[in-house]
Amino acid sequence: MNVQDYIQSGIVESYVLGIANEQEVTELLQLSNQYPEIKQAIESFEAQLETAAFANAVPAPMAIKNNLLNVLQNEFTKPVVSSTVVPITTAPIKSISNYLKYVAAASIILLLCSSVLNFYLYNQYKNANNNYLALLKDNNGVIADNRVYQTKMLDLYNNMQIMSDPNMVKVAMPGVAGKENNLTTVFWNSKTKEVFLLANKLPKAAEGKQYQLWALVDGKPIDAGLLEDCNGLCKLKNTPKVQAFAITLEDKGGSTTPHLDQLVVLGKVG
Repeated sequence: MNVQDYIQSGIVESYVLGIANEQEVTELLQLSNQYPEIKQAIESFEAQLETAAFANAVPAPMAIKNNLLNVLQNEFTKPVVSSTVVPITTAPIKSISNYLKYVAAASIILLLCSSVLNFYLYNQYKNANNNYLALLKDNNGVIADNRVYQTKMLDLYNNMQIMSDPNMVKVAMPGVAGKENNLTTVFWNSKTKEVFLLANKLPKAAEGKQYQLWALVDGKPIDAGLLEDCNGLCKLKNTPKVQAFAITLEDKGGSTTPHLDQLVVLGKVG
């Protein structure tokens, strides 16, 4: 048995994605116990899916909870500023002039105390407001990150639904001679004629280059679309009928005809 051919047949991806039938699952589990390469391939593809799903997921930072608790604790545990009334014993008023002097002095003292108290309360308000704005900013960041994470999970779920469609024909596309490490999988819907591609193992295109999918129809290569930057399942051009799929590395923007010397993967339908 050629283990590499078996791995590149696409059975590993079908098993991990849950779209393999019972017979394929039983056979794969038995062979994975006999051949470590198969078991390693399963673990590798599982890791790829996990990385794609959680790459940008950001958990809520603990600093938000700690900051919030500190602000609330500070606000409710600050000592109440109180004033103690000290009785003042004054000498008998001898004249209206002396009485006015005392009133003026007391007014100045009260004004100074009021200014100090107002300055203290303003600083407390300013600090509390700054803390609130910082917490609000952190909270908005967490909400945005969670929305990104939810979107990625929804995309992954939709991709699973597409690949498990009973009308979907899975075409494994292993690397050609000299590029044996390459591997992609095309999913062609025989009913809707939609084409989706999963770039399992495809090196990043060089600067100024772009991968292009071709559909072999009646012996002639037909442009099936350019591979853009997408995570997971990429939708390409619909193809009414097809005998095989191939991918070439073309100049940025694609080509009207494939350059066969730049062929990277190839797979027959059926």
